[in-house]
Amino acid sequence: MQNNKFLNVAFLSTWPPRQCGLATFTQDLVRAIDEIALVETNVIAVNNSEHREYSDKVIYEINQNNQGDYLELAEKLNHSKIDLLIIEHEYGIYGGDYGDYILDLVNNIEIPVMTTLHTILTEPNDKQKLIIKTLSEKSVKIITMAKNTSKLLKNIYGVSPIKIEVIHHGVPKKEVPSRQTLKDKFGYGDKQLISTFGLLSPGKGIEYAIEAIAEICAVSSDILYLVLGQTHPDQKDESYREKLQALVIKYNLEKNVKFINKYLSKDEIIQYLQMSDVYMTPYLSKDQAVSGTLAYAVGYGRAIISTPYLYAQEMLSEDRGLLAEFKNPDSIFRCMKYILDNPDEKARMEKNTINLGKTMYWDIVAKNYINVFMKTVMVNEEIGAV
Repeated sequence: MQNNKFLNVAFLSTWPPRQCGLATFTQDLVRAIDEIALVETNVIAVNNSEHREYSDKVIYEINQNNQGDYLELAEKLNHSKIDLLIIEHEYGIYGGDYGDYILDLVNNIEIPVMTTLHTILTEPNDKQKLIIKTLSEKSVKIITMAKNTSKLLKNIYGVSPIKIEVIHHGVPKKEVPSRQTLKDKFGYGDKQLISTFGLLSPGKGIEYAIEAIAEICAVSSDILYLVLGQTHPDQKDESYREKLQALVIKYNLEKNVKFINKYLSKDEIIQYLQMSDVYMTPYLSKDQAVSGTLAYAVGYGRAIISTPYLYAQEMLSEDRGLLAEFKNPDSIFRCMKYILDNPDEKARMEKNTINLGKTMYWDIVAKNYINVFMKTVMVNEEIGAV
């Protein structure tokens, strides 16, 4: 450690300007930690084939598909002033078979490692299971963002309970005008707004939400569903968006579904969330251990409808929203109708949700990370001195 006050940490992750939820998460976390000014933060950017110009925060870059870069990075870190490496883990951002190049790094690094898991599969194949088991064995701590994933880590991957830390996905804290004020500003004053935001890809299940919108519009003419966000950069074409647009035409929903095809700034996301009557994540994967978009919706106290993936089950417990069945437009429709027909219940959900959301602001989350960093490195140094 550099001195009694400062700790020098590095985050291995994607990083802006790469358009990726992991990059946004890491940038927000690093900024929040920097505000507290107890820890020196650095970034090691994971690149794909595209060249990017990074900020000075990035000290190293690796090409995710170049196996040698992982070994070279281990050597650099072993001879650096970095006290702790935090790996932001998603299978898809590291190279090799299900991202197994990351094992070349952790098997050769000598400084302490901590891993934050953004996906925890309930039925991993052998290679996926090996990757998480190895990361957990090599890491001094494993961070997950929901309590209900701790049991999975213990039972499926054999992670020691003393290594597991639960820290919420962070949410930016920002004062915003009232829902009606924003609706009037954007020309939606007479609409019941339902929204979904994020990079578009087939796993988002928005086709089922659109079919549910067709059902709700048969009984309520003032519905507007906002599908917010551009197509995911990893998608080769616009075929998914085109499929969704064809559904809108099929059900004559041109006045009830609106696509905002752009990469949204945080301020834009917050504004759209604030004016929404219902936020919806009809995702298809039951294993999703965290959702940044759902975390934002919780942070701004929305009434939420979601399919019951892992993160949603926890976030929407205690009457913070409704769970609809996977790939079931009728189930989504029933949830929407219940919330829109029962304003008192909607208000109660929003109150319950914001009570949790207030614990998820980035300043609180950053303090929790720093506490874990400090405890982890101090314990590791004590063990090393024995």
